[in-house]
Amino acid sequence: MKIVITATKDDLDAPIDPRFGRCQYFIVVDPDTLEYDVKENHQKNATGGAGVQAAQTVAQAQVDAVITGSVGPNAFETLQAAHIKIFTGASGTVKDAIDEFKKGVLQETNTSTVQSHHGMGGRGR
Repeated sequence: MKIVITATKDDLDAPIDPRFGRCQYFIVVDPDTLEYDVKENHQKNATGGAGVQAAQTVAQAQVDAVITGSVGPNAFETLQAAHIKIFTGASGTVKDAIDEFKKGVLQETNTSTVQSHHGMGGRGR
């Protein structure tokens, strides 16, 4: 199993980045072995479509789940179409999120948790 966790830095001690589409990094990790790979989110500064593009990047990594703070409607739909489980509301560090995931503390999200363009501070609404 592989999961992606949104992060502000490029290691397991990094704080969770609360934004999915505009996060700084995606940490792709095997929660059992803690082996991980870091992908910089090149869509973080996109003028539009960052959530969908980020979701496509995550889907290409062939992960089973995403752990983040929040996810917008377009990213949510793209992740669901790729059959990727979505867990929101995560906080603390990447390691904290892995522990919570393994313990079953995190709950799967069945809808987007923010409106479109939330990571842009509401621009474009």
